[in-house]
Amino acid sequence: MLDRAQVLHVARLARLELDDDEVQRMAAELSHVLDHIEKIRELDLDGVAPTSHVVDIVNRLRADEPMPCFPPEVALAAAPEPLRTAAGTGFGVPSPLADESP
Repeated sequence: MLDRAQVLHVARLARLELDDDEVQRMAAELSHVLDHIEKIRELDLDGVAPTSHVVDIVNRLRADEPMPCFPPEVALAAAPEPLRTAAGTGFGVPSPLADESP
């Protein structure tokens, strides 16, 4: 079983703040996970290819083919504040550097 120091070390790496009850619970839960991993290590997995999925997954997305895009007027129709610049058309966004204090 993991001790308190080990749990606190893992929590620090994950940038988590745990209270005493959570440390105790995490010690038990993480120990259970590590026990399960030890059981898996006991298996004879020679010749078993690594997998990311237990079943074959086929990509069901459409083909990535060029298509005509929306005209700027259509794309900006729902925009709350369209911004038209000399470089083209875009969406107006407040500057993160703007000072909003009075």
